[in-house]
Parts: sequence; structure tokens; C-alpha cells
Amino acid sequence: MMPGLELVMTLRVEIAASLDVGEVGCGMRRVIPITGGTFEGPAIRGTVLPGGADWNLTRPDGVAEIWARYTLRTDDGVLIAIINAGLVAPQADGSRQVRTVPQFEVAGDQYVWLRRSIFVGTLAPAEGGNAVQLQFFRVM
Repeated sequence: MMPGLELVMTLRVEIAASLDVGEVGCGMRRVIPITGGTFEGPAIRGTVLPGGADWNLTRPDGVAEIWARYTLRTDDGVLIAIINAGLVAPQADGSRQVRTVPQFEVAGDQYVWLRRSIFVGTLAPAEGGNAVQLQFFRVM
């Protein structure tokens, strides 16, 4: 059986200017601070809290590794920690393909489905400022 995808949420994550750590032996490390944002989906919505970051590593082959950790607060007050890892791969046409695998940490029963499912995500620049748009899909 072929798995399907179900859209869980779309996030607009606001970011600050990157902090370039420099060449760290296995590539160029930069830290991209997360300063806030919003998220919304069919069964969930809320805000992206400031304080997280993406510890991005651009490898010598041109592929960038994403490793972001940040926190969401749902409109009903539940905190959800996210670790979102992925790759930014250059394409032959000059574009970039970004795919991620978000993992969620959440207490209680209301959003337990976030801990019990597998997700994939996309990432693209967002319109109107220093932000990115992510979409997270549950693998069905």
C-alpha cells in the first residue's frame, strides 16, 4: 500500500539575520535565530515562540543540513517542542529542494497524535519579510 500525506499545519516562522560561525571542519556553520511566528492547520493553531534557532551546516558538496529546535504554543495554551531536521539540496535548474522530518514533543493527551505519527515537511521563503514558510504533513 502506498502511503499518503495529510497536511497538519502551515507555519510562518520569523527569523533574524544569521550568525555565521564559519568553517567548522565539515562545512560552514551558521545559526539562524527564530524570533516568532504563527501556525495553523485543520486541528491546531497558535504561535511560534521566540528563542529557537536553526543550526544550519552547508557541506562542501553544496547541500545544507537543517537542524532546528523551537517551541510552539497552541491557542489553547499547550506547549509543543519541535526538532526539525532536513536537507536543502541544490537542483540542476538552480533552484533548491528543501525537505524536513519534524518530530514533536508534547505532554498530555490532546495532541498525543503528534508523538505517535511520522511527518515530513517543506520549507520555502515567506513573502513579506524575514520569514520562512513550512508545511508539515502526516504520513498516512
